[in-house]
Amino acid sequence: MHPAFSVVFLTTLIGAGQGLLLALFAAEFGARYRWWLAAPADSNFFALGAAIAVMLTGLGLIASVFHLGRPERGWRAAARWRTSWLSREVIVLPAFMAATVLYGAAHWFGGEPDLRTLVLGAAAALLALALYLCTAMIYACLKFLQEWATPLTVANYLLLGASSGFTLAAGWAAIGAPQLLDFFVAWAVVLTAAALATRTASLIRNARLKPKSTLQTAIGVKHPRIVQKSMGFMGGSFNTREFVHGRTRALLRAIKWTFLVLVFPVPALLLVTGLTLPSAVLLIAAFLVQYAGLLAERWFFFAQANHPQNLYYQQVA
Repeated sequence: MHPAFSVVFLTTLIGAGQGLLLALFAAEFGARYRWWLAAPADSNFFALGAAIAVMLTGLGLIASVFHLGRPERGWRAAARWRTSWLSREVIVLPAFMAATVLYGAAHWFGGEPDLRTLVLGAAAALLALALYLCTAMIYACLKFLQEWATPLTVANYLLLGASSGFTLAAGWAAIGAPQLLDFFVAWAVVLTAAALATRTASLIRNARLKPKSTLQTAIGVKHPRIVQKSMGFMGGSFNTREFVHGRTRALLRAIKWTFLVLVFPVPALLLVTGLTLPSAVLLIAAFLVQYAGLLAERWFFFAQANHPQNLYYQQVA
């Protein structure tokens, strides 16, 4: 498939925003009931953190507009919510943003965290999880794209987004709530390790896939030797632009190893080092490095998928 950078930025930005909201809610919940935190942060930390989450999600939404052929008709994407995961995403995304705005506003105007902010945070957290599911299922439900049609797609969207959000929360805590650093860094490392496990599993799975379609099944001819000489026209088309990335195997391998390094070991090392020193610069750098790696990871995710229609368009002539 041809990776659209608008969708690459959409999925990575909203994923980080959702993860940040989950981190903020987990910190508030743990501090309120003294389950895993003893020292809660003040309301400004949560309010401004929610604002960052909304900003990231909003930037992702803006990026998605560039993927639309007719942006003025974008609202119609919500019309098929009964059967379309894309429509469900279009509905859940603004709902998540609205809940996050209310959560941040409750902290900003309401003083110290209380039951009201906890309820709003829980609503936003549930919507964040629902949004991860909707976004991932847009791709996981496509059974004819074998690389995507697996529960690992859902797991990867959830864990990669959550790990980037908790990493960002660690950088934010280094500035506004140092007492929460241990909590955010520990969970960021745990989620990053879990994401490494599921993403590695998906890479191993995809490397072993065998195409279900062949030239014989594509055209209904059982002859053992079929060779395509031309795709039927002398230039490119929508099919060759949108379903073929046109990059070499060497570049794909380079991008794969780039994101495997930038998304997992380097941020984990920066997080642990930043906590030990402590250093806000290293903790913020951990998020920036991880996000750069996520851009490469998401590009690779789209490029690796091999659409069956490419059997018809293997070469120009």
